[in-house]
Amino acid sequence: MALLACVGWLFSAGSFASSIVVVSGGGSGTFGADLDGDGDIDGSHFGLGVIIGSNHAQGHFECLMAGNADILGLPLMAVEGRVTASSLSGSSATFSGVATVNLGNGNIFRGVPFAVTVTAGGPGLGTLQLTVIGVFDGVPGDTVPGNGNYDLPVETVATGQISIR
Repeated sequence: MALLACVGWLFSAGSFASSIVVVSGGGSGTFGADLDGDGDIDGSHFGLGVIIGSNHAQGHFECLMAGNADILGLPLMAVEGRVTASSLSGSSATFSGVATVNLGNGNIFRGVPFAVTVTAGGPGLGTLQLTVIGVFDGVPGDTVPGNGNYDLPVETVATGQISIR
């Protein structure tokens, strides 16, 4: 009986493990355009690690626009958040949570909802799209002004990669 229980536990643990999807990656991305009119092609540095289960998601996402990744004339714009929800659709994953947004000029916003959609791939293939929910509507780079959110355009991986396994 004990052996049968152990075999049953191993089978269910194996089934659980096979239903897990890991979304991970890091590198730099490019919007392929000058979003803020300063003459520079805008982009970001990103890092993500998300575990998606059948009824839960957990992980971390960071998007950093600083240094050689210029945007909006800010010395820094960082969105760093904990992932709490997700969905999968074909070759893409969408995840969301609550972030801290640091503008590098003394303005830090905490508890800001965010959503990210990614597709797997390396340079020129992988993509990510960040939406910061409820703030920065209509500022340069917002692709859907008037909806209350900051919807950045799709960013293409320039260096590094994103994987969905």
